[in-house]
Amino acid sequence: MKKLIKSLIPPILMDLYRKSNFTKYGWHGEYKTWQKAEDVSTGYDADEIIKKVRESGLKVKNGKAMYERDSVIFDEIEYSWPLLSGLMFASARYGGAIKVLDFGGSLGTTYFQNKKFLDKFEDVSWNIVEQKIFVNVGKVDFEDERLKFYHDIKGCIEHERPNILLLSSVLQYIEKPYELLNELLKNNFETILIDRTLFSKTYKKIKLQVVPPKIYRASYPCWFLDELEFIAYFESNNYNIIESFETLGGQSEEYIFKGFIANKNV
Repeated sequence: MKKLIKSLIPPILMDLYRKSNFTKYGWHGEYKTWQKAEDVSTGYDADEIIKKVRESGLKVKNGKAMYERDSVIFDEIEYSWPLLSGLMFASARYGGAIKVLDFGGSLGTTYFQNKKFLDKFEDVSWNIVEQKIFVNVGKVDFEDERLKFYHDIKGCIEHERPNILLLSSVLQYIEKPYELLNELLKNNFETILIDRTLFSKTYKKIKLQVVPPKIYRASYPCWFLDELEFIAYFESNNYNIIESFETLGGQSEEYIFKGFIANKNV
């Protein structure tokens, strides 16, 4: 019956149907190149996003909300216990110090998520490398003696000497994630913590992610990475994957969100 109905609908109406259905959030399509996905994306309004993230983040910072992620306020903190375990593991190795480079860390989402535990440590240096608009806001409204913001990796390394690299929900949004990793790994981080990273259950692919309008209006390319390739990359760069775990974001028939704790071999 579905085939019969489809055969009776003029092609132009089918195109209109697909476009209207496309507005639903989530992941759509499959694209041969990043550019092709980018061509059909709407992009995002950076000013709108930073405004929402700032407002939500300040509520958390000032104790008026418990937790923020992607500008959305939650009534309770959704911990990534394996990630926190990774931070504790690294601290034990480095004499109680926690010195993090949080690449793409927004305005401190993961820092504030774990602040209750981080406050128990005397030596904490949490450093976020982000887009210019986030860094500018972060320096004015969020930066303190422990939380710092940097425009680039080099500046962060020179000033803070972090030995822990955190990559949370960032690699799937980079056109060339392995080129970024090559640049980051030049700094010989002793521990790498990876959280909320999207992997395909079949093969590596590029899709278009449409963000729910209640968060903000945006669509952009997104990788469904190959997990075996990902692990092999770190092993070839002299890192041992100590643990892997499922993360916030869950899984479907097509994908799974995962995280890893990796330690540099000596």
